[in-house]
Amino acid sequence: MTFSRRTIVKAGAAATAAASVAGFAPNAWAQARTKVRVGYLHTPAVDGQIWLGHQSGAWAKHGLDLEFIRFTTGLEIFQAMVGGSLDVLSTGAVVSNFPARGQGRVFLLNNIEYATAQLWVADDSIKSIADLKGKKISTSTGTTAHVFLDRALRSANLDPNKDVQIVNQRMGEAVTSFISGAVPAVALWVPFDVTVKQKVPNARKIVDASAFFPQAAIMGGWAARNDYFDANKPALKSLIAGWAEVNDAMLANFDAAAQTLQKEQYPNVPLADFKESMKFSKYYTTAEWRKLYADGTATKWLQQVTDFFATAGNIASPVPASKYFDPQLFLDVVKG
Repeated sequence: MTFSRRTIVKAGAAATAAASVAGFAPNAWAQARTKVRVGYLHTPAVDGQIWLGHQSGAWAKHGLDLEFIRFTTGLEIFQAMVGGSLDVLSTGAVVSNFPARGQGRVFLLNNIEYATAQLWVADDSIKSIADLKGKKISTSTGTTAHVFLDRALRSANLDPNKDVQIVNQRMGEAVTSFISGAVPAVALWVPFDVTVKQKVPNARKIVDASAFFPQAAIMGGWAARNDYFDANKPALKSLIAGWAEVNDAMLANFDAAAQTLQKEQYPNVPLADFKESMKFSKYYTTAEWRKLYADGTATKWLQQVTDFFATAGNIASPVPASKYFDPQLFLDVVKG
């Protein structure tokens, strides 16, 4: 397994040195902490709560010493976790893939990637999704962008396997192919749209994932290695408690949280663009999530994406979301 970039960050003492910004002030928590190895993707839909919790000291407050390891795609993160080098992970649509193969248990959801997946074109002759017939489209297969692209093509009565040529590349490479003119279209996730807008002035977004909500709600969230899930429920509950604290603080101070994340983690993305990209995700308060967990809505949304992976990935006997997703840990931590 290879990585285009791998970064390891310790979320413990470093949090106490972070700057104080609008409700995300760091605190020192002198106590024994449980070490957890966390894989993640560097996109705000996935790591927004992670870094706000890192800065505020929320993870340490809840007794955790998190080691964050950055990956390029959700596929790579799951491969690393299944191989034993990670305990838990946070990712996008792939959270509905590997667990359906019996590899990992989902225990926490971040958001819905409401409009983070987008389809961009540069060819003036392409006015609609239907005009992509016979064209090449770059994307990263098996990811959020691929799930969205499949839904978008089928909405225009195009067969993704016959009517277009999907070019599978890592997202950075897919975007580079589009910028160079090697392909006329790219299905991407934010913030790669910023690069496209900067490098291809005539590029146009013809559709994003919001057009297919809630029929194709793409969930992002957390999964644990099977054996880790079974043996470390207290640590997972502590992670959920820290996440809940950060999530609600983020929603209560959304503009300030976006400024903090842009400054500390996405300095190459202009602030205005970053704030806009944050709005492409649909976030819920912990109280709202509790209802979605309890009434089965969250499970239903996960299953919708699992159904795609079961077909596209030829999963013979997929584990249903009702079996691989355990909402009870969250319900135990977040009381009604």
